[in-house]
Amino acid sequence: MATEQRPYHLVVFGASGFTGQFVTEEVAREQMTAEQSSRLPWAVAGRSKEKLQQVLEKAALKLGRPTLPSEVGIIICDISNPASLDEMATKTALVLNCVGPYRFYGEPVVKACIENGTSCIDICGEPQFLEVMHAKYHEKAAEKGVYIIGSSGFDSIPADLGVLYTRNQMNGTLTAVESFLTIHTGSEGLCIHDGTWKSAIYGFGDKGTLRKLRSASCLKPVPIVGSKLKRRWPVSYCRELNSYSIPFLGSDMSVVKRTQRYLHENLQESPVQYAAYVTVGGITSVIKLMFAGLFFLFFVKSSIGRHLLAKMESSSFTMTFFGQGYSHGFSTDKNKPNIRICTQVKGPEAGYVATPIAMVQAAMTLLNDASDLPKGGGVFTPGAAFSRTKLIDRLNQHGIEFSVISSSEV
Repeated sequence: MATEQRPYHLVVFGASGFTGQFVTEEVAREQMTAEQSSRLPWAVAGRSKEKLQQVLEKAALKLGRPTLPSEVGIIICDISNPASLDEMATKTALVLNCVGPYRFYGEPVVKACIENGTSCIDICGEPQFLEVMHAKYHEKAAEKGVYIIGSSGFDSIPADLGVLYTRNQMNGTLTAVESFLTIHTGSEGLCIHDGTWKSAIYGFGDKGTLRKLRSASCLKPVPIVGSKLKRRWPVSYCRELNSYSIPFLGSDMSVVKRTQRYLHENLQESPVQYAAYVTVGGITSVIKLMFAGLFFLFFVKSSIGRHLLAKMESSSFTMTFFGQGYSHGFSTDKNKPNIRICTQVKGPEAGYVATPIAMVQAAMTLLNDASDLPKGGGVFTPGAAFSRTKLIDRLNQHGIEFSVISSSEV
């Protein structure tokens, strides 16, 4: 990566935005704990120098490092000004893009980064944007030798790397995984910011466009190994977690499936089937959710409804994975899986603690472990980019914990 010729190793773009402030604070925390010799020059970027300065001062106060504002560069940059995006990109090896919704504001950043030989990481949870960027820019990014890595926050590092972790921990061949996201409210809960909700709401409201994009891609189906994973009913009961569940409508399914395709086609690894769900509690919660679901479906179709939904609240997470597969030497043809495994990813509040941690550790991996990344460059999912790195170890050291709950042969 082009670091020696540029003044900064990474730039947080959108640092004065709601999520960007937390990412800025996390980068500062990471640099404080690093040894003096391994600290990286970095900067923040956005439209207002005054606001960027305030973000640095706030982080300095919280972290007890009064010298922080003088240690971090400031770049004035506007998403509506392509020349300013180019200027930002030429000054750094890596951009952490925190400006969303990405379907509206993400592509100019990707374009500027690729044209100027700069890698980019985002925390997008919008399948349509992620898949369009891969279709339009993968070959261009590969030609430039840069890495464009989407969904590197709560969407979708826990799910994508959780599946890889489950595969690596199984003493055999993993063929299918179901994940269950459990929401924890209380002191660790949070209020989802307007921009974050807009990303989810607009993405859900335009699923038809995504279906057309996938149909036009003419990709070969990824082969199914072993027994086919049966999809659950829209509302189903998970005995292991003693809770009802519904399908998870985030980007995890899209991201994990793209990772499995990449690993199968490029590294000849056995593909894993995947389904994602979210637990909703008991039957009373299910009834409430049915009314909430009708409310959601109605309002995502109108601009007024989208504005109202952007004020709803959510909270923190634990993600549990139930995997099945085959022991070594046991045929996957016409036999039922004979190994079960349960793993878990859990950590702090999902949106503005776990997401910055995941994004920053992905950035540190990209900058420090380049030899373990896919050769060349391109547009990648987190799992495709980091499958052979030690990102999971980094996350474990920073409070996002991967663990095996149980493993048994049936």
